[in-house]
Amino acid sequence: MAKRRVLYVLHNHPAVHPGGAEAYAVELYEYMRGSADWEPLILARIGPNVAVTRSSRPGTPLSMVNGDANQYFLFTETAHFDFFRMTYRDKELYVKHLSDFLLTVQPDVVHFQHTLFIGVDLISLVRQLLPDAAIVYTLHEFLPICHRDGQLVRTRHEERCLLESPRRCNECFPTIAPQEFFLRKRFMQSHFSAVDRFLAPSHFLLDRYLDWGIPPEKIAFEDYGRIPVEPLEPVGPPPPRRVRLGFFGQLNYFKGFLVLLRAMKLVAAKDPDVHLWIHGANLELQEEQFQSEARALLEETDDNVTLSGAYSHDELPRLMRDIDWVVVPSIWWENSPLVIQEAFSHRRPVIASDIGGMAEKVHDGVDGLHFRAGDVFSLAETILRATASPDLWEALRNGIQPIFSMQQHVENLSELYDGLCASRRREVAA
Repeated sequence: MAKRRVLYVLHNHPAVHPGGAEAYAVELYEYMRGSADWEPLILARIGPNVAVTRSSRPGTPLSMVNGDANQYFLFTETAHFDFFRMTYRDKELYVKHLSDFLLTVQPDVVHFQHTLFIGVDLISLVRQLLPDAAIVYTLHEFLPICHRDGQLVRTRHEERCLLESPRRCNECFPTIAPQEFFLRKRFMQSHFSAVDRFLAPSHFLLDRYLDWGIPPEKIAFEDYGRIPVEPLEPVGPPPPRRVRLGFFGQLNYFKGFLVLLRAMKLVAAKDPDVHLWIHGANLELQEEQFQSEARALLEETDDNVTLSGAYSHDELPRLMRDIDWVVVPSIWWENSPLVIQEAFSHRRPVIASDIGGMAEKVHDGVDGLHFRAGDVFSLAETILRATASPDLWEALRNGIQPIFSMQQHVENLSELYDGLCASRRREVAA
């Protein structure tokens, strides 16, 4: 029997733009290629903010990824994307290019990983053109809920937000009328109604979308599956103290980068042996004020902070080997940060903010330590406590449980796809 097809839709591709959700989706695609029942495909958006060239085929926004006939780039113009309604303004993208692509590929399942820079309209287009196809959507963040880049952080006093409403959203964006926020939500929910099953990689995210209005029977928890790795261990005897910290991620405000640097100033005054390595990039893309403050703090903490810069996924085993603790200091809720899974894969305890997906994934006193989110003094105290005792590091390391495997994840998804496809056939037949 011929394999059925599952199409994964991404908003970026790690071949041109690294990112956690994109890396997970491509790992899933690669692992699914070994399935006896499913043939995976990828449709990944690229654009002027990530692509060097427009397309390898003039006249179409579609092109193959590195010669792989099952992976396709979709070029869209950032300027044509409506960030408020999450839709693409040039409707030729849907009525011509994406329609032709879907009718040619004929997937049995379309599994959305993201619709950013493509548009939520694609969900309804799939339902219209492929009524038998099952539609799955993994929710990686909160963009449909929150216009502030999905951060769920208010603009006035940087308070974290758990309740959206037209009035509250208008308070964050006074130039946008409450009625517009009402219509924004209705627009996105109308397209989301075509989805057969939403997947939430954290219970925190699941609860936010239940509050937003996704029916309980349409959403389920499913963690990110990851391919197990063999951690590299340092050569030689263990050090007398575990004083090496690592930060992995984007260098921006919401990731708590400034909080971490300020905390390291306090740590250095009490214990100059503690050192932080920063593995991340894109500081130059941030606002000038943020850049200035970050660079000043980096200069002030030069003796105990090293800015290592960007890294590739292949470098992670070596980078994790050379540190003792991974710090995740985000000031927003997060969902299910992949860096936590990566730290645990390499058997490194995590020091994390005590909110949202971070508090859910890191168990305080078991496999890591919590600190009060956004609190510089709490983070500094937690770092000093962590690095003072080798016994604590060893105990937390022993508390790390195996991460959710990609094999089990693929088995779960295959079962889900089978069930949804059968339901679609019955519904269409009826």
